[in-house]
Amino acid sequence: MTRVRAITVALTAAALSVTTLVAATQASAAGVNYVALGDSYSAGVGSGSYTSESGSCSRSTNAYPYLWKNAHAPTSFKFVACSGATTNDVVANQLSSLSSTTTLISITIGGNDAGFASTMQTCVLSSDSSCLSAVNTAKSYATNTLPGQLSSLYSQIKAKAPNAHVVVLGYPHLYQVPGSCLVGISDTKRTAINSAADTLDTVISKQVAAAGFTFKDVRSIFSGHEICGSSSQWLNSTTLPISDSYHPNSSGQAYGYLPSFSAGV
Repeated sequence: MTRVRAITVALTAAALSVTTLVAATQASAAGVNYVALGDSYSAGVGSGSYTSESGSCSRSTNAYPYLWKNAHAPTSFKFVACSGATTNDVVANQLSSLSSTTTLISITIGGNDAGFASTMQTCVLSSDSSCLSAVNTAKSYATNTLPGQLSSLYSQIKAKAPNAHVVVLGYPHLYQVPGSCLVGISDTKRTAINSAADTLDTVISKQVAAAGFTFKDVRSIFSGHEICGSSSQWLNSTTLPISDSYHPNSSGQAYGYLPSFSAGV
């Protein structure tokens, strides 16, 4: 075989391999019926580019479910995650999107049940002691009440979509402590807020394991990219609109949540 012919054969083989790989990737999404449930972290609040049809739910085309859909072209895609959603809201307003044909589900949930928004408001506007009290109240709720709510929700998801693979994602630390911020809330408050995320993630992961679902912890991938982080920040600090504050920005969705979800699929 001449050198030219050998190169031609090698290039042809490489091209065929790439074509096969692309076809396999596309085929892997064929037959996938994906439903994205959950709260603002799944809706994409804080990442901009909100769809007009989503109204106050503020679903974003930068959110990880939408990005995954664009990359994998599933057979069907239902994006029903909504800003402010609690476990009860998911049951009342989102589970109707599931069926026996649903094959893939993603969800973040639990933060609003534990009072995430009101806790953050207290920590930003009030004293260290008030913040610590609010965080402890939220952690108590997460430890004592949330497990039953999650267990009930997960059971209902299984009943509605018995053939689905369910990926539950956790919540990141909001702050790097100590970090690069010279102004803003104290490190005492930042540490307390991060500890609430730890409590939430511990509770969620235990209930996910009990349900037989897949849990993806996002704390490590966000490390260094939190508010006051040394690298590019993937989370919004206080910003306008206020509802975008303390949520992942477009980078947090693309580089934090999307790869975490993809690894769990």
